[in-house]
Amino acid sequence: MRDEREVDRDVDRGLTMHRRAVVVTGVSRRRGIGFAVARRLVARGASVLCQHYAPHDAEQPWGGDDVEAVLADLREHARGSAQVVGLHADLTVEGEPERVVSVAHEEFGRLDGLVCNQAQSGRDGPLGALTAGELDRHWQVDARASILLAQEFAARCGDGVDGSIVFMTSGQAQGPLPGEVAYAAAKAAIAGATTTIADQLSDRGIRVNTVNPGPVDTGYLNDEMWASVRSKFPFGRFGQPDDAARLVTWLLDDDSRWITGQVINSEGGFARWRT
Repeated sequence: MRDEREVDRDVDRGLTMHRRAVVVTGVSRRRGIGFAVARRLVARGASVLCQHYAPHDAEQPWGGDDVEAVLADLREHARGSAQVVGLHADLTVEGEPERVVSVAHEEFGRLDGLVCNQAQSGRDGPLGALTAGELDRHWQVDARASILLAQEFAARCGDGVDGSIVFMTSGQAQGPLPGEVAYAAAKAAIAGATTTIADQLSDRGIRVNTVNPGPVDTGYLNDEMWASVRSKFPFGRFGQPDDAARLVTWLLDDDSRWITGQVINSEGGFARWRT
């Protein structure tokens, strides 16, 4: 794992996103990808609305975090005129994805980027063990919410603004996700819709891309799990949240202005076939 001071030095690359405003969903744990993305953005001068839904984290084996402490940590990294706003929202509830985007627009007066990082963990299974409710829950969180967030973002993103939307998928197209049929199906749906949404929004100057961050240790990896997969990682380590955050931040910045309609795999050479 990279030293925290090394990460801080790396994110301090100048105010390349000064005065921009971005919505990042799923920012509730300091070990999570959403936090790593938000930290990079505020360090580059962007204001960020951080959607969070702590009850989901509380259900997981790795547990939750203190959301206020998460937001306070982000504010310590903020530079320039960057603001950090937190918003509790259950994205399965009708109207909540739209509210998240509208609150961000009201707070910042503009919108430049959207990162749909929210994900449903658990409540899943293999064929033979699934319920309609479990399938619906994953669809609501992993796919439906992202589409509705993008729809509202496009409606509020002003003309002449070079907007960027980043969806998050998983490695379901690279290999099987055993016991996660509901999750794999919902994440495949959002990856599959990327090109269509990107095509529609291109006339507005809004870019749309999807990132598969690969296996990332967000607090669930233990020594036994690592020992069982170590040989599959050519760099000798598991993915870290900041690995994904560097790619996502690049897709929101001007350096990637020629990139749209892509599903990008960022897996550190993860070789599923190795034993």
